[in-house]
Order: sequence, then structure tokens, then C-alpha cells
Amino acid sequence: MSVVPQLVVHRDKELMAQAAAARLITKVVDAQAARGHASVVLTGGRNGNGLLAALAEAPARDAVDWSRLDLWWGDERFLPEGDPERNVTQARKALLDSVPLDPSRVHAMPASDGAYGRDVDAAAAAYAAELAAAAGPQDHGPVPVFDVLMLGVGPDTHVASLFPELPAVRETERTVVGVHGAPKPPPVRVTLTLPAIRSAREVWLLAAGEDKAEAAAIALSGAGEIQAPAAGAYGRGRTLWLLDAAAASKLPRALYPPASA
Repeated sequence: MSVVPQLVVHRDKELMAQAAAARLITKVVDAQAARGHASVVLTGGRNGNGLLAALAEAPARDAVDWSRLDLWWGDERFLPEGDPERNVTQARKALLDSVPLDPSRVHAMPASDGAYGRDVDAAAAAYAAELAAAAGPQDHGPVPVFDVLMLGVGPDTHVASLFPELPAVRETERTVVGVHGAPKPPPVRVTLTLPAIRSAREVWLLAAGEDKAEAAAIALSGAGEIQAPAAGAYGRGRTLWLLDAAAASKLPRALYPPASA
């Protein structure tokens, strides 16, 4: 059962990134206070990296116990380790290299020059196994219950590497799959599936810029998840759309309170 999404609209992408970073710090600190640890799924792309860069600059970042934070990824470009196009490479540059994380809690997706070679399906299966190993009895499933799972929304409504109409968005059993023939480069990727995404306590969808306005309008208008994958991304307890004014420009004002702009 989907959770009715909440929308927060900020004036511009810089303010959106700063506010989202502050929101994430609060969520992680609260989770660590309640359970001793927290888990977050990162997203790449312009908005995901903008949030991480804002987090790196946030004075409150030191409130987080970085050694008790598990980091996962929603998807990854299946490229060699250290490739500048890999989400994990960009995340390290934006934030991860500047905070005292426990390396064993940073769960990067496999690279194309790693243990599985060019076999993206084997790499996906290995990441699924890593998720399953991290899931405890309290999680009641094959993945840990993430505190926050973040997703950038593409202009075509894709999230992670779940593209409209392609096989990965139709997956209902596996938690991680290899993607072949993605419509944006590189064509080969690893991605969480909708069932894995929906295991999160909270799912945050990030969209900034005029090029995301149509996608946000489609995904929030009741579109089906096969045609608009962003419409199928929701959390167990909360689904939050974080937008800037440009990305929200084609949404009916009734969808969000004037005060949030």
C-alpha cells in the first residue's frame, strides 16, 4: 500500500539541498539515538550530489556519529572502480572522504573490474546477498529497513536505474538487478528494485530544475509505476518529495501548501 506523498517546495536548488541536508542530519541523529545506528541509501546525479555537498558544509554534520552509519546505494553505473562517473566516486568527493565513516559500513555496489568481471547480473546478485546478510529478524525481509532512501528523479520519471517500461521496473521478487540497455549512458547498471525501495521507512525523491517539472507532474498525477517509475517509489512510513520551485512549476498548487515555497 502506497503512502500519500508529502511535498516540500523550496525557492531554488541551493536552498533545497541545504534544507534536505539539515533534514537528513536530524533523521540520522534521531535514528542513532533510538537504535544506536542508522542506515541511509544514497543517490547520485545532480541533486543527490548537491545534497551531499551541502551536508559536507553543514555545521551540524558533526552531530552525526559517522562511525555508526551504514551507507548503501540505490543504483550504480557498472564501470571500473574509481571511474569519475560512478556514484560512489562522486559521493566520496562530495562528502564521504571528509567524514569519519567506518569503511565496513560503506556498501558500494560492485565495479566492472571487480570480482564479478563484466557479469552485471552476478554483481547484482552479490549486492542482494550483502543486503540480505545485513537484514536482521526485525526487518522481516531480504533487506534492512533503511531509515532514509533517497532517489533523484530523472526527466523521464526514472528513479535509481529503473527506467519506464524496461524489465527492471517490472521486477517484483529480486531486490537488486542488473540493467542492460539503459536509455542513458552508460547502458549497463546495477539497481535496487521497487520492492527493495519500498522497504525503507522513508523515501525521499529529489527534483530540482525546469527539466524535472514534467516528470514530477506525471509521477504525482496518479501515473502507473511501469510508465512512471517515480510513482512507484514510496516508503513504509513516509514518502517525501523535495523540490525547487522550477521542478514544481507544473504541479497544481493544491498539492502543496503555499508556505513551503
